[in-house]
Amino acid sequence: MKTLVSVLLAAGVGFAADSASDVDTLKKLEHEWTDAQKARDVAKLSSIMADDWIGLGFDGNRTNKQDFLAAVKAGSTKLESFTFGDMDVKFLGNVAVVQGGDTEKSSTHGEDTSGKWVWTDVFVKKDGRWQAVRSQSARVR
Repeated sequence: MKTLVSVLLAAGVGFAADSASDVDTLKKLEHEWTDAQKARDVAKLSSIMADDWIGLGFDGNRTNKQDFLAAVKAGSTKLESFTFGDMDVKFLGNVAVVQGGDTEKSSTHGEDTSGKWVWTDVFVKKDGRWQAVRSQSARVR
């Protein structure tokens, strides 16, 4: 019986060491993402998110990069304040999974979405640069 590791290695998926610089880069990207969202800086957000990015929101709805950026630009998604909790980074070759939590003051389409949140972002390193490809968030009740 093949183990998951042997299957992934046979498929060409390598496992990168947890590079301190990559951990720092990803955590910095998370902070830049939040700062850009608060500032409604669509250009900065666009550079962090891959063109095929998909997010799964707290309401179970999926959104793509274009729709997310349009909502931020229009102000229908607002992030007023944001305090990060702990973040954990796991590497699987050129893929990194970042899990974290936060406390925020926010709203979406006029609905107050403030409170404690947990989230996961998946990044892929391509051409030496990390970009988010998937995200999921949930409000803690």
